[in-house]
Amino acid sequence: MAERAVFAEECVRAGVPRQLNIVGPDLVGPVLLAHGTDAQRQRWMPRIRSGEDLWCQLFSEPDAGSDLASVRTRARRDGTGWVVSGRKVWSSGANSADQGLLLARTGEDRYDLSMFALGMRTPGVEVRPLRQMDGDAKFNEVTFDDVVVNGDDLLGTPGDGWTLAMSTLGSERLSLGAQAVSLFAHLDEVLDRVPSTDVLARQAAAGLWTRVWLLRANFERLLASGRSLADPLYSTLKLAASELQRDLYRFGVGQFGLAAVASPGPPLPTSMRFLAQPGQTIAGGTSEIQRNILAERVLGLPREKN
Repeated sequence: MAERAVFAEECVRAGVPRQLNIVGPDLVGPVLLAHGTDAQRQRWMPRIRSGEDLWCQLFSEPDAGSDLASVRTRARRDGTGWVVSGRKVWSSGANSADQGLLLARTGEDRYDLSMFALGMRTPGVEVRPLRQMDGDAKFNEVTFDDVVVNGDDLLGTPGDGWTLAMSTLGSERLSLGAQAVSLFAHLDEVLDRVPSTDVLARQAAAGLWTRVWLLRANFERLLASGRSLADPLYSTLKLAASELQRDLYRFGVGQFGLAAVASPGPPLPTSMRFLAQPGQTIAGGTSEIQRNILAERVLGLPREKN
């Protein structure tokens, strides 16, 4: 993880894209290392490393976003394999993915879930891109109509899905700390256009600058802790990173004024980030859910009564 963070930071400094597909190396790779069989590692990991296979994450559903234990997509046994039916949504990059990391229900208990590797071109899989208000279509809706999955594509054992999902989300949240360098770069981009005499703007920027450093420091602290990726403390990174992005992009638009939304020619990078930022506090678990996780599972506060 430390080497991945260094690589991510150097890509930002060089002004180049980090990589074509983040889900494969950052999320699927650690799951395969920790829970996959030797045959599964040999089958998928070389193709993840070479970029031949792009992966997406098939977790959230229309009625189960942050509450993953409520997923309804079901995988039922059929001989030595499984048959999957259901629907996923907010699946980043699913329209260009070769493989998907699928969380599906395999029993009646709330946490009786299992994890599968699913070929995205398998008959019965349909992907529909979702257009966002920034004009992009990063997210997708995916439906499964009696999709046949081989028994060899089950990761771990039946019923292990919740544990694997928590590990995957922990890896995702830990990697968010590596965004600090890109946030510094965006803040510099905005400050280049702010007059040095604008004391109030400079004070606001100093507050944001301090929060970026805190994000980076907490990232390094958790990285050095050796904690399991399923540790709920990683929610601090998700909460801090997503809300910091929101506030930073709002600050940028506030400084540019009308030029941020009505300038001639291509939209400013700040404008595009501003339009995309509401999703940052929702994707990967809402800020409200992250606060509940930290309150209940880290601080030991009582659960809210229904």
